[in-house]
Amino acid sequence: MTYIIGEIGQNHNGSVELAKVIIDLASREIKDEVFGNLLRGMDAVKLTKRDLNQELSQSQMSRIYDSPHSFGKTYGEHREKLELSDEEHFEVYKYAKTKGLDFVETLCAVGCLSILGYFSPDKLKVASRDLTNLPLLEALAETKIPIIVSTGMAGKKELDDAIEVITKYHSDLSILHCVSQYPTEPKNVNLNTIKYLLANYSDFVIGYSDHTIGISTPVAAVAMGAKIIEKHITLDRRMKGTDQAGSLGPDGVYRMVRDIRILDQSMGIEDIFIVPETATAKEKLERSIATNKKIKSGTIITEADIHMLSPGDGFKWAERHQVIGKKMKEDLLQNEIIYTKDLI
Repeated sequence: MTYIIGEIGQNHNGSVELAKVIIDLASREIKDEVFGNLLRGMDAVKLTKRDLNQELSQSQMSRIYDSPHSFGKTYGEHREKLELSDEEHFEVYKYAKTKGLDFVETLCAVGCLSILGYFSPDKLKVASRDLTNLPLLEALAETKIPIIVSTGMAGKKELDDAIEVITKYHSDLSILHCVSQYPTEPKNVNLNTIKYLLANYSDFVIGYSDHTIGISTPVAAVAMGAKIIEKHITLDRRMKGTDQAGSLGPDGVYRMVRDIRILDQSMGIEDIFIVPETATAKEKLERSIATNKKIKSGTIITEADIHMLSPGDGFKWAERHQVIGKKMKEDLLQNEIIYTKDLI
């Protein structure tokens, strides 16, 4: 089954209570309206933790941030307003656990490891921008907590360097194909990278972190073999915040999770066979050997006397040797199925 991560990121807008309501959204069961089955919701939610002392240069932190999405006069003030403390992350973590969800943390600096004094996330996420931050990768890997990396800003060398650092400590690593364009244009998605990763990094779990608008791309990624899907989620795409418009709202979350869960059931095995549930349709709709004219009792049946009609509970054309050359036991009208009981 696909492991679906609802990325809250900074969409909590600095509010623990808002983060909890988004967790409610992620954890809700999905109903398959056609067959009436209840489907599992998301598997995990993800928050992002920054250490503002290790985030940007001083000049960038103090620059004026004049934007409709700004939560402060300077970029530093904006970032500070959106940060939850270690204690608040712990509160959100505990709430996610009451909802049966895994909790994933993106830690953006070595200083963020202070959070481990409060709890141990189920997985650690490395943001695309930090795939080349090898000191951070080493510090994360030393914890032995499973790690997920995104390739959004990386080529093969950057990915290989990151893997080399992480696997010195453990091999519980997942790699997500990702494009760091927000939102990602279809021409840049290149889902075939998933095939490349599956072929060349088969020792690791391969998935997809999506920044496209809509749900078709992550669903297609699952069909191509992605075992993890990560997608930004929010309560309202019109809310203030740079990630809100590119996230899935409640209806989008419902539809994406529904379609992925149904697709999980639909993939099946690499074989061709008849499932038992098709038996009724097979009998009703397939064709059987039938008379194309009235055939009298004692008549020897020839190929010229027969054709194919539904239902499918009689002889198939490949079995016509069991009919041709036999005598009709009693008169049989035109366009009637020929059964074993009709033959001598």
